[in-house]
Amino acid sequence: MSPRIKIHAGFYLTKRRKLLYIPTIMKFAVIKTGGKQYIVKEGDKLKIGKIDTAEGDNVEFGEVLLIAGKDVKIGMPSVEGAKVLGKVLKQGRSKKIVVFHYHSKTRYRKKAGHRQHFTEIEISSIK
Repeated sequence: MSPRIKIHAGFYLTKRRKLLYIPTIMKFAVIKTGGKQYIVKEGDKLKIGKIDTAEGDNVEFGEVLLIAGKDVKIGMPSVEGAKVLGKVLKQGRSKKIVVFHYHSKTRYRKKAGHRQHFTEIEISSIK
């Protein structure tokens, strides 16, 4: 077999410059937290809305809407007995955004800033 160079997940470039796709079965889940849904897999790092947990602590997401791998489990509304475990890496605030209100012809200008709190987590396992 000729040597291959990995380009992206499942995509390889062969020695003769042919693009080769080898599908991989990757386990992932859809979790719901803070009113939002996230697609996660093991090892992912993501920023979610602030949760009250100290840095370095483990966190468990019990509301798992879907688990997919070799087989797919779809919850109605959530998968029974499924959970996603993660570790809190950081608590922080995002970059400041400027909120500017303006009405023409009335000299109305109002400027304010906003920084959203977040929790950065790393997904350790999907069960």
